[in-house]
Amino acid sequence: MAEHTVMMILSQVRDYLPSHGISVNGVWNIADCVERGYDVQGMKYGAVGAGRIGLAVLRQLKPFGLELHYHQRHPLPPETEKELGLTYHPDLESMISDIDIVSLQIPLYPSTENLLNAEIFSRMKRGTYVINCGRAKLVDRDAVMEALDSGHLAGYAGDVWFPEPAPLEHPWRTMRFNGMTPHISGTTLSAQARYAAGTLDILQRYFEGRPICEEYLVIDGGDLAGVGAQSYELN
Repeated sequence: MAEHTVMMILSQVRDYLPSHGISVNGVWNIADCVERGYDVQGMKYGAVGAGRIGLAVLRQLKPFGLELHYHQRHPLPPETEKELGLTYHPDLESMISDIDIVSLQIPLYPSTENLLNAEIFSRMKRGTYVINCGRAKLVDRDAVMEALDSGHLAGYAGDVWFPEPAPLEHPWRTMRFNGMTPHISGTTLSAQARYAAGTLDILQRYFEGRPICEEYLVIDGGDLAGVGAQSYELN
């Protein structure tokens, strides 16, 4: 999922999809290809959620030379922030006003539904990109389209829909400047092999009375645990 998110970021900022379309349609117009293309180097990236997946995205983006910011309920360990050069924001509003790319990597709760709405979009600077590999209902569906139509958002790429499977007439299929995919970010052949190996390891450890590896834990003894613990809530 982290690689898929990075791919979406590069595709949106470099305006890859329209350029690919120009190529396959037999046209050669470089000006049209580059009129909305930028370098990611030097941009400001804001992660909403830095759990298992969100942190992996931050690690993979570091070599690209972005300025890395993140927001979640609790900060990461100081050594992790120092290693990656991260800036922590305790609230969403303090982060999004000066960010070029906002990425959602958090679960869906009543408290996070429509987290990105028309008001929040208006607080982002014009030309912001939004990437959503979390859950579709983290964003207001119609507000996304309106922000794209007005040009306030430069692009929206997501791997999640509501409902799923998305009906043929779903407006996100045809909205401007979209880079949507049909919820495939965690479904590569390599990922399926890892899931199978991880499931086998968990079962073997359980039946042998050995502790489960921390990387697999979400809940331990009734408390949040593991790498992604800070991105979840307990009711």
